[in-house]
Amino acid sequence: MVTSGNLLNNTYLSTKLAAFYANCGRMAQAQMIFDGILLKNSFLWNFMIRGYACNECSLKALVLYREMLSFGQKADNFTYPFVLKACGDLLLVETGRRVHSEVVVSGLESDIYVANALLAMYSKFGDMGLARMLFDRMLERDLISWNTMISSYVKNNNPRKALEVFEEMGKAGLKADGTTLLGILSACAELLALKLGKEIHAYVVRKSVEIHNEFLTNSLIEMYCNCKSLAYSRRLFDGVKLKDTVSWNSMIRGYEQNGDAFESLRLFCRMIMEGAEVDEVTIITILGACDQINALQFGMSVHSCLVKKGFGANIIVGTALIDMYSKCGSLSCSRRVFDEIPRKNLVAWSAMISGYGAHGRGEEAISCYHELVANNFTPDEGVLTSVLSACSHAGLVNEGKHIFNRMTIEYNVKPGLAHYSCLVDLLGRAGHVDEAYELIKTMEVKPSSDIWAAFLSACRLHKNVKLAEVSAQKVFEMHPKGVGSYICLSNIYASEKRWDDVERVRAMVRSKGLKKPPGCSFVEVDKMVHRFLVGDKSHPQTHDVYAKLKELNLRLTEAGYKPDTTSVFYDVEEEVKEKMLWDHSERLAIAFALINTGPGTTIRITKNLRVCDDCHTVTKMISELMNREIIMRDIHRFHHFRHGFCSCGDYW
Repeated sequence: MVTSGNLLNNTYLSTKLAAFYANCGRMAQAQMIFDGILLKNSFLWNFMIRGYACNECSLKALVLYREMLSFGQKADNFTYPFVLKACGDLLLVETGRRVHSEVVVSGLESDIYVANALLAMYSKFGDMGLARMLFDRMLERDLISWNTMISSYVKNNNPRKALEVFEEMGKAGLKADGTTLLGILSACAELLALKLGKEIHAYVVRKSVEIHNEFLTNSLIEMYCNCKSLAYSRRLFDGVKLKDTVSWNSMIRGYEQNGDAFESLRLFCRMIMEGAEVDEVTIITILGACDQINALQFGMSVHSCLVKKGFGANIIVGTALIDMYSKCGSLSCSRRVFDEIPRKNLVAWSAMISGYGAHGRGEEAISCYHELVANNFTPDEGVLTSVLSACSHAGLVNEGKHIFNRMTIEYNVKPGLAHYSCLVDLLGRAGHVDEAYELIKTMEVKPSSDIWAAFLSACRLHKNVKLAEVSAQKVFEMHPKGVGSYICLSNIYASEKRWDDVERVRAMVRSKGLKKPPGCSFVEVDKMVHRFLVGDKSHPQTHDVYAKLKELNLRLTEAGYKPDTTSVFYDVEEEVKEKMLWDHSERLAIAFALINTGPGTTIRITKNLRVCDDCHTVTKMISELMNREIIMRDIHRFHHFRHGFCSCGDYW
């Protein structure tokens, strides 16, 4: 066309060529030809606007739209859908409303394509009220209209409304397609609506609706994972011949979110061996699984893998690494990753502050917080929560109160439930129980069950039975299925030898069908994570572990150890209580690690419950007798045992 002269002389062919390039997303070539055409028709303008709008150049699409109008060319029902899409993608609310008014003036509001574009735009703005009003006023609706409303409600965190629209759609006689089902499955996943999810799955199988559609299969896998039906999701997953990254991620995340970190790690290894493409979601999920079970060596291998794959400079992955290393007990590695992030955001700062706090290093957490401010960052709610939590773990009452009192004045952040919870915990741990109670009563927001639970824990620590009963009753009312508060109150009664009250609370637990989670500890040796339950005798090295425990008991007794049986909350003989203490899961894990690691090797343990007073004392003594550093993470914080001392200073 260039050599024959048709590009300059034949407007019809030039227009077709520009439209061809725009349709293929080659906007530079399209624009070059477009600029050379003197007589531009609506066909050409529309193709150019659509090309920019569909190729992440929304602002250029809007500029072109205004140019089109200034040249006297009228917009039509092919123009407006893409102009409205551009407004929605850029979240330009006022511009979108102005274009909407132009649509009304042009008389095209009733056009179904334009109306559907309006629905999609307002849903991107989060204005579902106006979107619903437009939907109800539509004289004609097609499947896209219904699908837009369903997906919009899901994206705007209103899955119940999505199900209501789906029900209306059925009554209107329309049959669902793959897009409809994707939206409904997302709603089921959000609402944990397993029954409806199964019905949708059955409909898909029965009608053969795009059953080979990878998006639909992945949505089914994710729905079952969210609903804790991993057997169903795994059956679907194993049936997929060509698994994509999303399939792997959904299944790996399903196991991680449902507490089976071991299977999550196994599946990740299989994913690597089968050559599947790893992405950011895979990395973040598997790092989360590592920190669940203290798999530090595995996490380091993942770190090495992601650096090779080019994720080293990714801020989101970097933040996940900071979190993983700190939760696996290696704060030095956390800091190293943090320092290597070139452009830190508030989430990365918050993760580092939180890591210091969990390890009881409150001074470093506050120092990091001041460093953040010095780097011209304004702390947000998350950062302030992290630093207040760090103050709580370290008992820095004055510092915590100062930060809490200044957050509104200096940073314009109104204290929320998380901030109040940290302050109540800080005051309660430090023994200011009455002050914490007064704070709860005068809070500007209604106290949550977490706040009352934090206060209940403080009452247990400082043996304030009266206020413990008050706080426990509040927790029972707000969170009747939370077994932890019943156990806490029962333990408070047991410490006072009020065995009738202990039995009364335990009877309440039994009547509600609640179960206390068994004590469980994880320890990693040679990149293999081993799990021990309280009184566990299922491990292949059980005989050696209990023999090592017996040896430790003798050596500790010679060193002056006397069992603290107040940690056993049962009305039994002292000898039985002493035996029960030696069955605790963390002691089994320590004995196993001592057998299977060389002298001087650091032992890292994760426990699912709070470490008891006696186990804390025993671990301190073992660290001195065996000349080992033992890093233990319980449900509240980290304990670094070294040379007979703990980093928490017996404050936890």
